[in-house]
Amino acid sequence: MKKTTLLLARHGETVDNANRIMQGQTQGRLNENGIRQAEELAGRMKDRKIDAFVASDLKRSVDTCRIVAAPHHAEVHTTQLLRERDWGGFTGRYIPDLKGETWPDDVESLDALKLRAQRFLDYIKREYSGQTVFAVGHGITNKAIQAVYYNKEMKDIEKMANAEVRTLDL
Repeated sequence: MKKTTLLLARHGETVDNANRIMQGQTQGRLNENGIRQAEELAGRMKDRKIDAFVASDLKRSVDTCRIVAAPHHAEVHTTQLLRERDWGGFTGRYIPDLKGETWPDDVESLDALKLRAQRFLDYIKREYSGQTVFAVGHGITNKAIQAVYYNKEMKDIEKMANAEVRTLDL
């Protein structure tokens, strides 16, 4: 099988990121800083050969990916596999207030998240074999993808900044 390169990115900063709100699988909206981050990322990626652009189907990731894809005149494909972790009853809450709270039963389990991450990696290898794919996901989901890829615990994967990119050779 040919080498597939995954350029895994996190979306630009959102209104909820700045306000420390647990977004989960809500659509989210890039703030001015997030748009600037995405534009700077597009500038860094404009001369790179990228065969396909894939994003989580949540607005904050799609918008980031469209900004990066624009200089390539490329369309953005979306997948639910890249969605952020479902935080259930924690969704929409102020993150500092969650410390010490009992987790609701409706939070997506780490096992389920890592299974979805593996399915995403399998999808990229299958659908984009031998290509370079720029994919925009989310902080925790990207952590899960890297944990599966490197066969590490999620706590051992460094947090990604907004609009950061990491390269995985599949």
